[in-house]
Amino acid sequence: MERTRIEEAARRVYRFMTRSQPEQWGDHEWTDWAMNMDRWDWNSGVGVIAAAEFGRTAAGAAEGALREVEAWVERNRGRSEEVRVINSIAPFAVFPALFEMTGDPFYAEKTEEIARWLIDEAPRTRDGAFEHTVTERATFSEQIWADTVFMAVLFLARAARLLGDRRMAGEALEQACLHLRALQDEESGLLFHGWNCAAGNWMSAALWNRANAWNAAAVPMILEEAEDLCDDAGLPDEVKSRYRRLAEGLLAAQNESGLWPTVLDRPSYYEETSGSAGIAFGLYKAVRRGLVPASALGAADRALSAVLGKIGEDGAAGGVSGGTPVLASVEAYNEVPIFPTLYGQGLTLLLLSEALNRG
Repeated sequence: MERTRIEEAARRVYRFMTRSQPEQWGDHEWTDWAMNMDRWDWNSGVGVIAAAEFGRTAAGAAEGALREVEAWVERNRGRSEEVRVINSIAPFAVFPALFEMTGDPFYAEKTEEIARWLIDEAPRTRDGAFEHTVTERATFSEQIWADTVFMAVLFLARAARLLGDRRMAGEALEQACLHLRALQDEESGLLFHGWNCAAGNWMSAALWNRANAWNAAAVPMILEEAEDLCDDAGLPDEVKSRYRRLAEGLLAAQNESGLWPTVLDRPSYYEETSGSAGIAFGLYKAVRRGLVPASALGAADRALSAVLGKIGEDGAAGGVSGGTPVLASVEAYNEVPIFPTLYGQGLTLLLLSEALNRG
């Protein structure tokens, strides 16, 4: 695929994410939450993680992106102290890269502080997994959500690498494994959105597109950071085995268009762009790391082509579903409204950055 087309699309997606104005976001009641970068939460966190990857991997196409991430942190760091939950950990995942770029000890010290909070204080389910906690006034006691792997476990793996901390590396891989064990459908290999440890069920039992994308994207990144530091050789092996089964399930669920439906075993449900981008990004990274066979590249290439077709002239990624907790029924996932979001821009930018990184 023509590199210049991907570069130009990536710049547009990045500009819309970082420079668009409220009048460009539409009139949905959630649009300020969806596109306002100056919040310290998972949504903006996915955006800055992607911006940092864009700056790190896309070279000339992303000039200044890492410095803009640094400026974002400086502008918003006070907000990072307002609440400490799983979803507010996401933006900290850029701190190791910022420390490596600047040498500012603040980034290393804060990385260690947050990583130790995760290990020693973050609420856990009876199974030992991080309980999914959010910045909103809502509690999900004893619930394991697929989202947590990207929002918090990725940060912990990066902290382990920065600090050379084997305990953190082991915990990151243990958490990835616990989430895959709890959420993976043994028949299809796909992941359910959430697991209720108290009730012993998957609640709505939705094989939600973006839940699978959070893991498809994050697990190769976690292994890249933490595998060499982990003392328990069995953990990476199980994570890799489960990831391969996930990838097989995702390849089987892809629509002819190249995208994936918003619920993976419901092909007639609407196709969702952000999850499709995250899945394709994960497949590219997994092939590069030897986690899945090179034959998976065909599916990732088809998804890349389809996602490019969803990017507007203004850089907005179309076909992105709104913020989605574990819903009451599978059918409810097909009713989630569509509008631009920071995580939609971010997952799209991750895919485009990885495509550029492949040369």
